[in-house]
Amino acid sequence: MSSQESITKRYLPWVVATALFMEQLDSTIVNTAIPSMAASLMVTPLSLKAVVTSYILSLAVAIPVSGWMADRYGTRRVFMTAIGIFTVASVLCGLSVNSPMLVASRLLQGFGAAMMMPVGRLTIVRTFPKAELLTAMNFVIIPALIGPLLGPTVGGLIVHWMSWREIFFINVPVGLVAIWLAHKYMPDYKGDEPRPLDVMGLILFGTGVALLSWLLEIFGEHRLDITSWGVLFVISICLLAAYAWHATREQFPLLRLQLFRIRTFRVSVLGGFFTRLGVGGLPFLLPLLYQLGLGLPAWQSGLLMMPSAAAAMFMKFFSARLLAKFGYRQVLIVNTAMIGVTIAMFSFVQLGTPLWAIVMLSLCQGFFNSLQFSSMNSIAYADVDQKDSGMASTMASSMQQLSMSFGLACGSLITGWYLGDMPQTDRVVLTSALHHAFLTLAGLTILSAGMFWTLKKNDGESISRGTKTAEAGTVVAATEQSAAQ
Repeated sequence: MSSQESITKRYLPWVVATALFMEQLDSTIVNTAIPSMAASLMVTPLSLKAVVTSYILSLAVAIPVSGWMADRYGTRRVFMTAIGIFTVASVLCGLSVNSPMLVASRLLQGFGAAMMMPVGRLTIVRTFPKAELLTAMNFVIIPALIGPLLGPTVGGLIVHWMSWREIFFINVPVGLVAIWLAHKYMPDYKGDEPRPLDVMGLILFGTGVALLSWLLEIFGEHRLDITSWGVLFVISICLLAAYAWHATREQFPLLRLQLFRIRTFRVSVLGGFFTRLGVGGLPFLLPLLYQLGLGLPAWQSGLLMMPSAAAAMFMKFFSARLLAKFGYRQVLIVNTAMIGVTIAMFSFVQLGTPLWAIVMLSLCQGFFNSLQFSSMNSIAYADVDQKDSGMASTMASSMQQLSMSFGLACGSLITGWYLGDMPQTDRVVLTSALHHAFLTLAGLTILSAGMFWTLKKNDGESISRGTKTAEAGTVVAATEQSAAQ
């Protein structure tokens, strides 16, 4: 091994980890500041869900393009450009004078994040041999868990002592450090045979998901009459259906849908999508419950979000053992139901509820969520051939971000429906609406456990126990034959 390769392997995980920490800190720090943002911009808190959903939606639309850009222009250039876009967009967020400007800046921020992390992971995979890959990826994942641990607390303290605008300016020094590290230590990989960009697929898929997410966001806010809303909804579904038709006939599609023929991949992506519809609204709704419902200050609300992240880190030490002992099918079915029960328990949180009880509930939520996401994310690759892992990762990441956007919209929509025409400033009414929303989301989450009943007992053993299934090769071969046709 040359000295340059040794230096690259030593510092590359730090480069990617720094960028991931900045992204994760930003995505969690914003939720705590939503009530303060709403007061400053003179809008209702629920209407600011677009600040969160626009960022996640931008990720979902732009992630499929990141791999193509890295192959075409090189990992170092794309990675540094992505960090620069994210940092500039953060400054624009902090300077926003109204809600539309803030949403537009968050869209740009999401575009930078969409290029940043997939390219970072791609560089890690191409730099480290398989024997060293797990250690490198585990190091990079740590900031993804520390970010949510610190984000709510840091955000709460900043909002309490300063202005919500400062939460975005934190990214500037971190972004500058990340750019310097990337320039010095990031290798510049390009694709051997760069594939053409599926422009038509990008237009169909991007327009379809953007329109659908926007319609879910404004539903019930009387911006559109029901006829116009219905027409636009049909158009969005037609655009996504047109992409599905297009992808089966394109040699290099944006997202290769043939991978859904693999049962474990299909169950992981679709099951995860429906599970996140119930879970995805919690990061937005819980700060509203704590600050507007219970009247807690922003910093204390942030502290109450910390136990969930801490428990998620702790569960990482046990998830592999649980999966090896009980298998993916049993773990996912039981754990999904337990997440639903935990969400339902938040409907009992009200004025007078002891803080220790809220902390214990948050710990349980973090345990179950961490096990759920580890299980769903890992089983996606159990039966996917090595050469298809890049496309599988792109598809899984896109659907994950899309489901988070829909989950936030779903949680806000359900809360708004229970709230009706009552003012959001009425603490009792808002708390009641949030309680009913938690029960509804809990029911949706428990129902999503049915998706995992279709798994077989030995599914995922190639990951949890290091064994191979005969079915995997058959399914992948069929997928490859279908793709060739």
